[in-house]
Amino acid sequence: MESTIDIDVGGTFTDCLVVFGERIARAKSPTTGYNLSVGFRRAVEDAAQQLDMSLSDLLQKTTVVRYSTTLAMNTLIQRTGPKLGLITTAGQEHMLLIGRSRAWADGLHPRERRYMYLAQKPEPLIPYDMTVGVRERIDCFGNAVIPLQKEEVRQKIQALVNKGARGFVVSLLWSFINPTHEQLVREVIQEEYPDRYLGNMPILLSSEVQPKWHEYPRTNVVILSGYLHTEMTEQLSALGEELRDYGYKKPLSIINNIGGVAKLSRTRAVDTFGAGPIAGLLGASWISRLYGFPNVLVTDMGGTSFDYGVLIDGSCRFYQDWPVIDRWATETSMVEVSTIGAGGGSIAWLNKLMGNKLEIGPKSAGSNPGPACYDLGGIEPTVTDADVVLGYINPDYFLGGKMQLSREKAIQSMETIARPLGLTPVEAASHIRTIVDANMGNTILKEVVLRGFAPDQFVVFAYGGAGATHCVDYNSHLKAPKIVTFPFASVFCALGGATLDLKQCYESSKHVCLYSPMRLPQYLAEYDEFNRAVDGLKELALRDIKSEGFRPEDVTLALELDMRYGDHLMLTRVASPRLHLQGDDDVNAICDAFISIHLARYGELAAIPVTGINVESFYLFASVPLPKPELPVFPLEGENPQQAIKGRRPVYWKQFSDFKETDIFDAELLCHGNIVPGPAIIEATDTTVVLPPGMKYSVDRYLSGIIESA
Repeated sequence: MESTIDIDVGGTFTDCLVVFGERIARAKSPTTGYNLSVGFRRAVEDAAQQLDMSLSDLLQKTTVVRYSTTLAMNTLIQRTGPKLGLITTAGQEHMLLIGRSRAWADGLHPRERRYMYLAQKPEPLIPYDMTVGVRERIDCFGNAVIPLQKEEVRQKIQALVNKGARGFVVSLLWSFINPTHEQLVREVIQEEYPDRYLGNMPILLSSEVQPKWHEYPRTNVVILSGYLHTEMTEQLSALGEELRDYGYKKPLSIINNIGGVAKLSRTRAVDTFGAGPIAGLLGASWISRLYGFPNVLVTDMGGTSFDYGVLIDGSCRFYQDWPVIDRWATETSMVEVSTIGAGGGSIAWLNKLMGNKLEIGPKSAGSNPGPACYDLGGIEPTVTDADVVLGYINPDYFLGGKMQLSREKAIQSMETIARPLGLTPVEAASHIRTIVDANMGNTILKEVVLRGFAPDQFVVFAYGGAGATHCVDYNSHLKAPKIVTFPFASVFCALGGATLDLKQCYESSKHVCLYSPMRLPQYLAEYDEFNRAVDGLKELALRDIKSEGFRPEDVTLALELDMRYGDHLMLTRVASPRLHLQGDDDVNAICDAFISIHLARYGELAAIPVTGINVESFYLFASVPLPKPELPVFPLEGENPQQAIKGRRPVYWKQFSDFKETDIFDAELLCHGNIVPGPAIIEATDTTVVLPPGMKYSVDRYLSGIIESA
């Protein structure tokens, strides 16, 4: 019998899901920021014990380890990347400092954007004194107008090395059309610092990392890749070696932010950013098909953040227009999942600039020291502390009793909020919970309304360690008719990883005219240019898929295009109904797909067909289906949940503005068909469902909980 292991490293906890035949084990361990492999090993060991196996036995029987990591995010937050040198075209040395007009707001929390007079553009990861320009010029048609001189490159490289450069990023103008000058720069660096010497340094070319137009985001992507490359390579390679020591013989698979997995050797560092929440969104898409729910609001409240996404007709094929990684705008393809600082560890504080207004997050207590109730040295009040004070979380049963919490420390932390506001600790805790739930609910509401939908057309999926604890209250702002919680809610993103296919994205920018009413014939599509662009990406895709051990016939190819009317400013991403152009029918099909999406997004008044329809960028997705886990189905047992009652305790309910003795249920003892009326608390080993008065919790055949109005 073989197993699969899926790991999701979060800011507070490392989640693990092991599928071993028909058995599923889930485990959580505090994330160890000093060395992520420690938290990884502890989580897998815990899961192995649940299966009555040793860590070594489990890994020897494992066919794949899929891993999503916050290592990229941690490196950027702590600014621990290497000192790099940037080589660009002469005259463009200030490009990072200039950025784009909106660079001051990129990556800032909406609260921070209000104070524009305090906002500043981000400090570049490669400072100006580590940037050099070389005399060269490729024009927009790919012609070498000014040739590159190798001797000048040598001099500039030596200057960067003398300043301490430990790697090089090369981003020249129009290199995505003609990369020969960037390749020549790499050739010179390799001549000066060959592989056989210890002084050898990594070299990243924008024409290989991100062959796209728009110089600023293209350069940001290659800089981010270079900045994250060394540390991620070292840590993930060390993790791979550790796994091999325990008997795992396969390469480590990394979850990427386009919603797939690939071998470590085929994954760019920048592709790992935000991959965990995206895996959760893809897992929600898979489960929505099991339930037959077309429209789903996907919500993930963890220890550090609150992630949310939207599924329309079961699809999560939404990409961010300008994905921002930390503080830098990029154009890399990333499935759209939004994040706000509203997790269990989010810190409550008083905003003195706003007259001691109570605010929650975005700063988080993390896992060490964590919330005050962890009793590990944290003293600031957090959302988890508020939940403990209000009686929602049982201090003696956190993580199934593996971690003891201190209610006294939680109450003490509330004093820093309560005293200035003239409140009791319980009132302060209730205010914290009300505000954080309103933040989450109203944020999702805006997302749904801006897409042109009404929340009552959706079902809410609530997961993450704190999702079930807060879902009813943040849904009170949405009015969705149904909420679904899951028995594996706290490791949902790890489950999402188990549902992913092998998937890679290949991108290039190429201007191709599909339709021009100013010329005859009107459909003057540049067939050869279009097909050449697709075939070039297809060749790369099949090469990489073959290296993964799959046959070309196993591969599914899907093409997406950035399109626009004429020179319209905004681009529209379109799923192309054709992979190649053979005639006007193919052109018609692609143009019709673009017109339909553009109309839904911008309305009739924004359509300007007289200017023509153009393709600006190509995205070829290559995927290979992988086996999916099967959720166990349980027999119907009846409505009465009395066998699952484990006791009663005082719980604070806003409806009564006081504590009331409340039934406490053991989630492990609830059966298919059971209906729990509110008010009630349902405790699982890794999450807690808070069911207010007027609500009911129905257990379905997968042991998921359906929360509806009673």
